[in-house]
Amino acid sequence: MARLTKAQREWRPGMPKKLRSTKAMFASTVLVLEAFVALFLGLGLFGVHGKNPVYLLVAGVLAVLMVATCAVIGRKWGPADGWILQLLLIAGGFWETSMFVVGVLFAIAWWYALHMGGRIDRENRARARQQAEWEAAHPEEG
Repeated sequence: MARLTKAQREWRPGMPKKLRSTKAMFASTVLVLEAFVALFLGLGLFGVHGKNPVYLLVAGVLAVLMVATCAVIGRKWGPADGWILQLLLIAGGFWETSMFVVGVLFAIAWWYALHMGGRIDRENRARARQQAEWEAAHPEEG
């Protein structure tokens, strides 16, 4: 038999579903896509600049940092960490000039993910609050 998670063990019928963060989901999606771009940048630089493994190492570390940031995006400092990674991706343009454009486009996607994801999260919390108030005022219909 499979082991149950803490949330599964504590679940009871009628319990409200925990709201998941759209902001974290959007931001994580951008970061994972950027991790692939960082890896491909490293591979490209490795091939163009005489098989220097430093490019692969730097790109691999950047990709791992981007994926690791997905786990902490919900913390207060998570978005700031993501912004630092955006700057590092843009700085890749000093080795491959096209990365200035790609990095700026990803920074725009990062801003949009944080901005719109936060807005959707606020709307979802307000909707859940209103639903709970309505259910408390109308117990016979719930």
